Amino acid sequence: MRQQINRPVKQSRASRKAAAPFRRRLVIMAKAPVAGRVKTRLARQVGVAEACRFYRTASRTVLARLSRQPFWETIVAVDTVGDLAHPVWPRGVSRMHQGRGELGARMHKPMRTLPPGPVCVVGTDVPGIGAGDVRRAFRLLGNHDMAFGPAEDGGFWLVGARRRPRVFYPYAGVRWSQSTSLAQTLANLGDCRVAFTTRHHDVDDAGDLARATATFGRRVRSGDHPAPPQENDCAVAAGRA
Repeated sequence: MRQQINRPVKQSRASRKAAAPFRRRLVIMAKAPVAGRVKTRLARQVGVAEACRFYRTASRTVLARLSRQPFWETIVAVDTVGDLAHPVWPRGVSRMHQGRGELGARMHKPMRTLPPGPVCVVGTDVPGIGAGDVRRAFRLLGNHDMAFGPAEDGGFWLVGARRRPRVFYPYAGVRWSQSTSLAQTLANLGDCRVAFTTRHHDVDDAGDLARATATFGRRVRSGDHPAPPQENDCAVAAGRA
C-alpha cells in the first residue's frame, strides 16, 4: 500500500514548481524538541535541558536549510503520529509518520512506500549538513544504486537510494551507534554500486557538542522557519521528566 503523506492545504509556489520535474525526494527524520525524548545519550552527559536545547537549535537549522531547496521535494518524517501537526515543522512542507520498528526499518519505509524517483534520508542532529552535500548525493544516484554520507564516528548521516530497478534493504543485522555501523551496512549491499557524499561529524556526546557549538549556534533567519518553541520549553519539560 502506498504511504499516505500528510500534506498541508496550501504549499508555496516554489515548492509546487520544484518537486514535479525532478521526482527527487528528501526525507528528513525528526522529532518534536521535547526534553527527555530527544538526544537521550547526550543528555546523560550534559543534562536533559541542554541536550534538548541543542536538538531544537540543530533541527531548526537543518530544516530551514534543506526544506526550501528547489532541487527536491522535502518530506518531514515525524516519529509519532501525534506530532505530525506540531507547529515546529516548516510551513508548506509535507509530513509523514516514520512508522514502527528499529532505526533501519524506519529509514527504509520511505524507500519502499514513496512514489518512483530517487530518495535521500537524513536526520536533524548533524548541524553541518549543507544543501550542496545533499545535491551531490542525488547526482551520484544518477549512476549508483546507493549513496551514503559518512559520519566521523563510523556511522552515516545520509542514505540515498536510486530505487531502480529495485529497492535494496541494507540494514539486516546492523548494530546502530557503533563505529562499524556503516561498514556493516555496506557489507549487506554486495555488488551494489555505492557512492559517498561529504563526511560530517554528528553529535552524540559532550565532546561532539563542544565541537559543533560554532555551527549549530548560528541564528536562523526568522523568515526561513515558523516561530520556534519558547526559550524555556526544554527547561520546563525537563522539570517534568
